[in-house]
Amino acid sequence: MNTLRSLDLVVLAVYFLGVAWIGVRFARRQTSTETYFVAGRSIPAWAMGISTFATLISSITFIAYPGSAYAGNWSELVPGFMVVAVLAVVGAVIIPFFRQSVGMSAYEYFGHRFGYGARAYSALAFTAGHFSKMGFVLYLLSLIAHSMTGWNLYTVLLVVGIVTVAYTLFGGLEAVIWTDVVQGIVMWIGVAVVLGFLVYLMPGGIGKGVELARDQGKFSLGNGAFDLADRTSIWVMSLYGMLWYLQKYAADQTIVQRYLVAKSDREAIKGVAFGALLCVPVWTLFMLIGTLLWSYYQLSGEALPAALTDKAGKVMADKVFPHFLITHIPEGIAGLIIAAVFAAGMSTLSSDLNCLSAVGVEDYYRKLRPDASDRRRLIVGKIIVGVCGLLAVGIGALIAWKSERVLTLYYAVSSIVSGGLAGIFLLAFLSKRANRNGVWAGIIVNLLFTAWATLTSGKNRMFDLGEWNFPWAGVMIGVCGHVIVLVVGWLASIMMPADAPVRDEWTLQGWLRRRNR
Repeated sequence: MNTLRSLDLVVLAVYFLGVAWIGVRFARRQTSTETYFVAGRSIPAWAMGISTFATLISSITFIAYPGSAYAGNWSELVPGFMVVAVLAVVGAVIIPFFRQSVGMSAYEYFGHRFGYGARAYSALAFTAGHFSKMGFVLYLLSLIAHSMTGWNLYTVLLVVGIVTVAYTLFGGLEAVIWTDVVQGIVMWIGVAVVLGFLVYLMPGGIGKGVELARDQGKFSLGNGAFDLADRTSIWVMSLYGMLWYLQKYAADQTIVQRYLVAKSDREAIKGVAFGALLCVPVWTLFMLIGTLLWSYYQLSGEALPAALTDKAGKVMADKVFPHFLITHIPEGIAGLIIAAVFAAGMSTLSSDLNCLSAVGVEDYYRKLRPDASDRRRLIVGKIIVGVCGLLAVGIGALIAWKSERVLTLYYAVSSIVSGGLAGIFLLAFLSKRANRNGVWAGIIVNLLFTAWATLTSGKNRMFDLGEWNFPWAGVMIGVCGHVIVLVVGWLASIMMPADAPVRDEWTLQGWLRRRNR
């Protein structure tokens, strides 16, 4: 097993001390929930944009994207392209709408539109989905550290978890955003350095590597056939990406909370656009790294060690990138790359922890204790950060017991547990006829569908119902869930009278009238 060299360890130590210092630096300013959860609404657009970028680029991206490209093609990149299409709608309508309609929680809007029950459900769906993501992020951080150094995987889980929880707990969202800025810059440098070394080391030059990969179809974006059962279909991944990023930008606390920290609507729009436009080239570069890694090992004839193969003798693609880093990157530079991997994971974790805390305080604690002081809510928020961080470490340890293609499993899990949030938002925002009875009909049908599809899909399905199994690709479960909530909710709203008057100021039409007055 490899071990890190002295200069690499120094670089990592400087990184960890730096993010810890930022947490301490902002700790004294966390005297209210306004500061702790929305950073006093004073963050400049460029910092907000880098923070959004750092939040979306996790260790899942850093390791699993190259692993996916190494093992196959670029089909996993297709969902990322959909962020541009979604952004056009987000910038024009959704960002200013949320900034005028909610205080700190995205799910406050669902409460305005459909009552507290819908607000509580959507907050719970967000929480469940992000707990699963945090576990994957921590698992991948531990995997790369273990692959490179031989450090105990569970020890890394604990150490990274404690450091991340500490600066998030004490420094609030201000510390999260400014550590995101540092971490985002480190990630960009890391990607550029790795790509540069691959170009330099490629036998026969970069042209030879690209030519070999092209001839083997490694740059393909997938199958063009409209086959919903084929996960490599461009149509399947495009549908998934469109609804995934609509959910992120319209019903995900980690992104909506970024809208609220900006000084103005204009600054918020600029920040979100900057963050999204940073993501697309980085996702592409990660896929290129994986493809060039494949070409390098094909052209060089260098054998991969037995530790990188499974019992069937197949290369475990997610472990190839970490192996390359520690065996081919010079001392000191390798430490920088590992710091970039940690930065990718920790930025996502810290953002999730603060957002889960905001949801816990704003969507649940305020309901249970409406007379609680702001100071008391702040204390509860910090307790939630600590508890959620420890639970995430535990989930990461559970995931470490399984050995699957990380990106495939992540997409399937995240699409299933999303709870139809994009469908709820579209129903609430676009239809004046949608009411509380209708949305609950949509939610219930979606939950029944999701339970059936989840239990009867995949190679390791829990129940085999033969021809009654879910027939399509796993990522389609989430896509169908959003559509079910929207369609069933709208039809049920027509058939069932509203139990309270629908306030159309919370719909697109009503908001546009208010804005144009």
